[in-house]
Amino acid sequence: MPMAFKDVNTRRHIGLQQLSSLASPGRTFLGPMKSHKFIVDESTNQSTLICSAVRLIESLDLTSAAGQLLNETIQAQNKEFKTGMSTLLFLVGAWSNAVMECLQQNVPVPAIVSVMSEGLNSCCERVQCLQIPIHDVKKELSEEVIPLNSRSHQGDDCHFNKCLVSPLAGFGSVASLVKAAGDKSSSVLSGSGVTASSCITKKLTHSRHFSPLGKSHFSSQQDNFQGYLSDPCGCCGLGHLAVALSHGNQTSMKLLQSIAAYQQERAECRGSSQLNIAEIVTCCLLGLPESYSCVSPGFVTLVSPEQATVIKHFADKSLRILLMDGDLTEQYRHLGFNRPRNVRTILEHPNPQESRAGDTWLSRMLDVLMSLEVNVVLVKGNVCENLMEGCIASRILVIGCVVWDVLHAFGQVTGAQAVTYLSQLNASCVGSGAWAELWKASDGRAMDLGELVPVRLGAGGIPLLTAVLTTALPSRAQLLEDQFWTLLYRLHHALKDGKVFPGGGAVELLCLSHIRVLAEQPQRLGNDKAVRELPSPWLAEYKSIVLQALASGWKQYLSVVLCNTAKAGSELEAGASVDHHLQKAAACASPSAYVLEEFRRGGVLGDGSDPFPDHGKTLKVFDNVAAKTEAWRRALDLVLLVLQTDTEIITGLQRNQLLNSHVSSEFMFL
Repeated sequence: MPMAFKDVNTRRHIGLQQLSSLASPGRTFLGPMKSHKFIVDESTNQSTLICSAVRLIESLDLTSAAGQLLNETIQAQNKEFKTGMSTLLFLVGAWSNAVMECLQQNVPVPAIVSVMSEGLNSCCERVQCLQIPIHDVKKELSEEVIPLNSRSHQGDDCHFNKCLVSPLAGFGSVASLVKAAGDKSSSVLSGSGVTASSCITKKLTHSRHFSPLGKSHFSSQQDNFQGYLSDPCGCCGLGHLAVALSHGNQTSMKLLQSIAAYQQERAECRGSSQLNIAEIVTCCLLGLPESYSCVSPGFVTLVSPEQATVIKHFADKSLRILLMDGDLTEQYRHLGFNRPRNVRTILEHPNPQESRAGDTWLSRMLDVLMSLEVNVVLVKGNVCENLMEGCIASRILVIGCVVWDVLHAFGQVTGAQAVTYLSQLNASCVGSGAWAELWKASDGRAMDLGELVPVRLGAGGIPLLTAVLTTALPSRAQLLEDQFWTLLYRLHHALKDGKVFPGGGAVELLCLSHIRVLAEQPQRLGNDKAVRELPSPWLAEYKSIVLQALASGWKQYLSVVLCNTAKAGSELEAGASVDHHLQKAAACASPSAYVLEEFRRGGVLGDGSDPFPDHGKTLKVFDNVAAKTEAWRRALDLVLLVLQTDTEIITGLQRNQLLNSHVSSEFMFL
């Protein structure tokens, strides 16, 4: 090996050490049995419960260049997939340690970069044989009975579960469930999920929202929901697929099953099998048990008690609605606005005691709203507090910080056209047919949570759904919302990819088996179509060491998952279990066939990935294809980037030292 590489490897790679240190706290986030962490804000002394790599990275001190690169990598994965960040974070740490071990063995940096990149590409191609089409997955899962109410609840939770008939019943009063004719099972629907021995159709009765005797402006939409609630096993397998992708998250899984069942019919009408995430929003309610979490049609949000009093006057009324695409303040100007040059604004009332410009603007805006008989104003940005007070006094409901998807949904069904300034408003921009009411819990009571009151807005035919996430612990609010969106995007990407990976460590085990074959048979490396011939013989000399380092990342991943799920007492014991499976896979003519067979039996490693272990039956678990492989690539790309950057810094310092030494020797000679 050239002397230059030895000199580089004998120096410290600070960037790799920083990556390893930053990634180490994320070990507890792997697998279905995650350990939560409390993050304390030193400025406010408030604590937040986290269980994701994204929230962890946001709370760490990332002043170093390596830390900032790690943050950008995690955020890129989160922005594109909303899942796979914990895997990415762990592999960054594992592969950083593996690369440093290669450097300890004096493996040249070019060999590490080349062999690891080629090895990962080869593994990604090798695991393609494990991909299972979504159609086959839904068909297979639909043939299995998946009881969802797998845990018994005691104490106060039992009372709340009796009230919550279904996740979709959160917007109505208590609904009773009667057995269908010929149903001799003891299946019931409860707040904790569904217990069913078959998919026999159920009927809902005694509900003013699900009954034809309900209010006229609710009846059409609520009748549609009756069909979705009657299929506790999910619609066309999507409910089962949500279970298989939930990885043990029961609360989010139940909500997603309701959403999937509702959107499936709309998707089929559009000739698409995709979930429309733009039609889904969330609302976190503090002060209620988590068993009250539900899915409500329309837009559920929190308002002040003063705004809630305005809604009470809207009972059974068709409302005129206005949509604002921007801030509703006097100083707001749209992006790209350029003030005219050589123009000086002179106040109409120079004497501030007679009238202030702000009061003039307020009165003009209120006059515009009242002249067009606007009842509800949804604003994308912030709202002027004084204008809000004036609107409340005039019985006009104004809600700020509304996401664009909600504005778009209301615009489509009410005919409202979003405007940037109230000065642009005319009669054609105002929509009609909206309604508003206080949000009601599963027992039919309107909730008053003190400082904020939950309300629900909607319109006839609006496709919008709100996942209402309830918790009595403020520190869990962000956690519940993150978990919901993660599961939602898992299902979305599964349908988008059209295929999934078998879970339970199947994909990682096949990667380990494939790398072992490549490492032990170097003479066949060039014959593998997935791996190019290494550029020179001295690179091939280190191929086995580097491939084993790459494999160590996946082996550590599986070992940590086994430990987190209490399937192994230590990582040493977990590693022995992984090696045992690798030996059995190597003894088979086709390792992929062995992996798939073990998966069909209920899990490759028995790693606890079964999300409902209490019901005595093993359920299949699946992973996203694109999210998983992209997390691998991003993790390795980051590690190799930091490795090469460290190397350039080290060699640069080395050159400076050699130059200074040479100059010093010349001066001594003179």
